[in-house]
This record gives sequence, C-alpha cells and structure tokens, in this order.
Amino acid sequence: MPGEQIKQNFEGVKQLIDSYKLEINKVVVDVKVFSVEQETVPIYAISFLNISDATLRILNKLREEFLSKVVIGTIQLTEEEGSDIKRKFEEEIRILIKKYFPGIDYDTANLLVSHVMQQNVGLGNIEILLKDPQLEEIVINNSFEPVWVYHRKHGWLKTNITIPNEARIRHYATTIGRDIGKEITLLQPLMDANLKSGDRVNATLSPISSKGNTITIRKFSEKPWSITDLIVNKTINAETAAWVWMCVQQELSMIIAGGTGSGKTSALNAIANFFPPNQRIISIEDTRELTLPNTLHWVPLATRLPNPEGKGEVSMLDLVVNSLRMRPDRIIMGEIRRKKEAEVLFEAMHTGHSVYGTLHANSAEETITRLTNPPIEVPKTVLSSLAAILVQNRNRRTGFRRTLQFAEIQQSGDPKVIIQLDVAHDRFTQVAAPSRLLETLNLYTGLSPEEIGRDLQEKTKILNWLVSQKINDVHQIGLLMSKYYTGKLRV
Repeated sequence: MPGEQIKQNFEGVKQLIDSYKLEINKVVVDVKVFSVEQETVPIYAISFLNISDATLRILNKLREEFLSKVVIGTIQLTEEEGSDIKRKFEEEIRILIKKYFPGIDYDTANLLVSHVMQQNVGLGNIEILLKDPQLEEIVINNSFEPVWVYHRKHGWLKTNITIPNEARIRHYATTIGRDIGKEITLLQPLMDANLKSGDRVNATLSPISSKGNTITIRKFSEKPWSITDLIVNKTINAETAAWVWMCVQQELSMIIAGGTGSGKTSALNAIANFFPPNQRIISIEDTRELTLPNTLHWVPLATRLPNPEGKGEVSMLDLVVNSLRMRPDRIIMGEIRRKKEAEVLFEAMHTGHSVYGTLHANSAEETITRLTNPPIEVPKTVLSSLAAILVQNRNRRTGFRRTLQFAEIQQSGDPKVIIQLDVAHDRFTQVAAPSRLLETLNLYTGLSPEEIGRDLQEKTKILNWLVSQKINDVHQIGLLMSKYYTGKLRV
C-alpha cells in the first residue's frame, strides 16, 4: 500500500457501530466504526471500494518506480512553482499508469492518478481523514501506534492507519510548515500552524515528545455550527437560547466559558446568528474559526506570529486596540487570555460597545475568579458592565457537549445562575429568577417583566420553528434574522 499502511484485520469478534462512505477525488472510501473484544476503544477503519487489492499492489510497485525518479520532500516548493511541480509529478505518474495498466480507459486512469497523487504528494491517508466531516481531531502520536481520531458521534477512536516511520511524520510536519513559511527543526522542535483549509496543526519532534514525533490536527468545521444545530444536538434548549438572543438583540455583552473542547467557539458562532444586519461587527481571532452569516457587516481580523527574525508580529492586543478605531458596534474576541486585552475589552463595554468572547473556565463562579485573578486580573468593580455568562461543558465519559449554566452578572460583579443543566437527567432547569437582566432590559428598552416574558416566548417559538423546518445554515438563519429585525418575519 502506498503511503501509510492500512491494517485490514483485527483479531477478535467485531461488532459494527457505524458505517458510511466518502468520495475523495473519485475514490470511494468505505468507513466502518466497530468494536473489538481485545481493544479498549472502537476502531475507525477505512478501505477503498473502487480500487481492488490487486490494483493497490501494482500501484505500490508504481510508487517505488516513481520515487526512484523523484524524491518527494527534498524539493523545496515555493508558492509560485508548487503547482507546476505537482503538474510534472502528475504527468510522470500518468506515464507510469499507462505502463503498468496498458489499455486502461481515460476515467479509470484519472481515478488511479488522483489516488497515487493523494498518497504521495501531500499527507497520504491523513488526507482521507481530513475529508471526513465527522472527525474533529486527528492525532499522530508516533510511528509505533495507530493514528487516533476524535469522532463527533463516537469520541476517541483508533484507526487502521499507521505511519511507517518517524521520518515520514517529520516530513509531514515540515511540509505543513513550509506551505506557510514556518520551520520545525531540532533547534525549533515545536510548531503551531494552519492548513490552507483552516485546520489547526501542532507538531512536536522527538526527543521533546519522548515516544516519537507527533502531529495534532484540529479540523476546521466546513459547516459552521448554527443555533439550530445546538438545539437539535441538545447542547442548549430553545428557552435558554431565547435568553441569549434577547441579550444579543439588546446589545448586552456576554462571555462564553468552558473547558478545552467544550464547544465555546461553536457556541460563539451560533450566538452570532442573532446579530442584526445594520451593525458593524469586528471579530478578532488567533486562527480564523468563526463563520458569520453573509447578511452581516462583518470584518474578520486574525493575529500574526513574528517571522524567524522576530519581526512582523500582530498580537491580539494590537487588534483589540485597532478594532476600536474601526467604528465597531460589536466586538467578538476569540479568547480572552491577558490583562491588557481584558482591560481594553471592558473599557469598550463601558463606552457602549457590545463585546462577546470566550474564556477557559468551568463554571460561572470560576469565570469571575479567572477574570479577577492573575494573569487577567481586572477589578471586580468593572465586571458589572458584563451582562451574562454562558458556560459550556463536555462530559468526558459520554462525549456530550452541553450548556452547563446561563448566569447574569449582578451589580457586585458576582454571578447569579439562572438556568442550569441537570446532569443526572440531561435537562435544563431554571434555578433562579433573573433580576439584574430584567432591570437592565427595562432601563434600556422600557419593557416590563411581562413584556420581556412574551418576547422570550416569541423567540422560543421561532427557534422551535427553525428546528422543525430543519433550517440550520448560518446564512439562511442570518437572512431570517434580518427579516425579524425589520418586522418582515411573521411569527
């Protein structure tokens, strides 16, 4: 088999858990998830449906002849000449295909050329994993154990793909870095990078990672999460989402908190579905992950690391300060990490800007603790400019992502949890009546508590209608929201 080895057999009784197909460059890939008695986690296995085993063996011989002519990885591809060299590779492979498969028809030749190119110019079978929309994370720990993946439905899985040697893993890391002008060497054994698709990559070299070279790829979701998706997946319920919508509509600032992998960015993306179309939105991220409705007046900004000489850095603080000069109505910050960034953001809240950002914290109480202690350390007295906290949580045992808490911020800066997840029964419960939120909404809108209640019921009805109609595209939801704000959406 060209590229990585694919192990087809696993000893023991297999129990099929899931099965689906992918089509990648005309190659049909069969994906099966199954459990095996001897394995502690399920297996994610791929196989090629429209390429026979005999053909794969011949392609392996073809690959050896191809590599004897061109040593992939020793050629330094520049942005300008990369596509030209790949075209030459393709021409050479096409000649070898005709040699090994005389009389082959045009369509089949194209299929085999695409397969050989995918296996030998790029990341090999890792490219297949990157094309599976069900996968969130792809992990290479070393060349001695299988590649691991994190599946949306099934959590962590072992794959039937193994990397043949440590040099191949290092080559993949070098290839990824070279495409964006970064290096990973023994002197610089750590690398953060992004694929052109937006996927985030972290790589480490041995002996820093003592078991071998590693690559961790967090996939960029091709379809951004919408508020409908979160409700359908029971991450949040319509009633809690209606409160979030109310806060966003009335320009109240909010922080989305949670642990790693809890769905903070997905929730932030879904909350952006509620922005009105007549306001200017500036988003600030280390890596572009947000996708807002195309109905919005949105300007995305991204940080930049310094070059090898230590020049050219554009920090999160630079962008936060700069965004205030861009006449924003709303500011979205990917993650709040440092004191200066937080000070500027809270100053922006005090001057009338709506701010939305994420923070690593596991509860509303912990969010306040993190904000008011080093390294962020903002005075508790300024927290009253924040209206609410939405806390996301991922259950490590089940893999389920849920909204854990929705809390208002009181005048003292302390949180008051309004809605909380009943983990034992997997349902949302109102544990307290809102007070400061009602006061703030009354102050700025004149709405009485009864009118606020009716408005929340109307929003809940609209959200349930979106679910019933299976409207989960962020751009379509954005269009409906623009109609809602202009009074053209009939409830």
